[in-house]
Amino acid sequence: MKLRKIIIAYKADNSISHSWAERCSRELEALGCHVLVGPSGAQDNPYPVFLESMRDIDLALVLGGDGSTLGAARYLASQSVPILAINTGGHLGFLTQAAEEFEDTQSVWERLLGDRYAIETRMMLQARVVSMAGDSKDESSPYFFSLNEMCIKPASPDRMTTAALELEIDGEVVDQYHGDGLIVATPTGSTSYVVAANGPILHPGMEAIVITPICALSLSSRTIVLPPKLVVSICILDDDLTMKLWTDGVLANSILPGQRVDIAMAPHRARFVILRENYSFYQALREKLMWSGTRLRYQNKYRS
Repeated sequence: MKLRKIIIAYKADNSISHSWAERCSRELEALGCHVLVGPSGAQDNPYPVFLESMRDIDLALVLGGDGSTLGAARYLASQSVPILAINTGGHLGFLTQAAEEFEDTQSVWERLLGDRYAIETRMMLQARVVSMAGDSKDESSPYFFSLNEMCIKPASPDRMTTAALELEIDGEVVDQYHGDGLIVATPTGSTSYVVAANGPILHPGMEAIVITPICALSLSSRTIVLPPKLVVSICILDDDLTMKLWTDGVLANSILPGQRVDIAMAPHRARFVILRENYSFYQALREKLMWSGTRLRYQNKYRS
């Protein structure tokens, strides 16, 4: 890997992440790299400035947690920028690598320069809000991207509103849902909001779209797992209700009566730099979800 142009995004208002960013910036500049540094958080988004100020970025170093990493993927995946995410202030850390493993940051730069790393790619979703009447001006509405999930929920601030949603897959009506909303997720997102809504866990190396209802008012409403190249359309059935589209937990757009959301696999993928050796998704599940198995532990005498 060439380390000529690097961006560093650190978790805003986090002293540990800020300290890491300053140290990494000094070390990379000593190697002759052009480095841009900025905070990332609910009130801070450095990526538009990064992408406007620097072309052909070689690496994005993200210092924080899963939320910081999701934000980086939404902006950088379309530019094919590899992301090295280190957990310096997050909680769960499904998408990040533990900071304790990389205290010697000089060895990290040596490994990158020596091409001693792996690149993991993960599918993303794209969505846009369009008019059910086919209004031409809606066809040019912007796309919104997510690495984890798209979520459609009611926007009412003063009462718990039940959403009435219709699901279409490639133009065919599949079901109608009454409840708190719908989640449309990637395999990466299956260990986030989906698993909290009793959906399935999918290996992140898969390509699939997971549709999971949130607190549906029908026992027949179940999660559906689809091939990745289908188009999922969600229509609002209540003419008096405004909905919200959320991407990875960030508000993206309002959905008005007479509009629908079209969701499909994005044309680009998130690219993550993997430095840890012997990485195992199943080990991550055991550690992050604290799986313990049966209450009684049995010895498997047939395992060599």
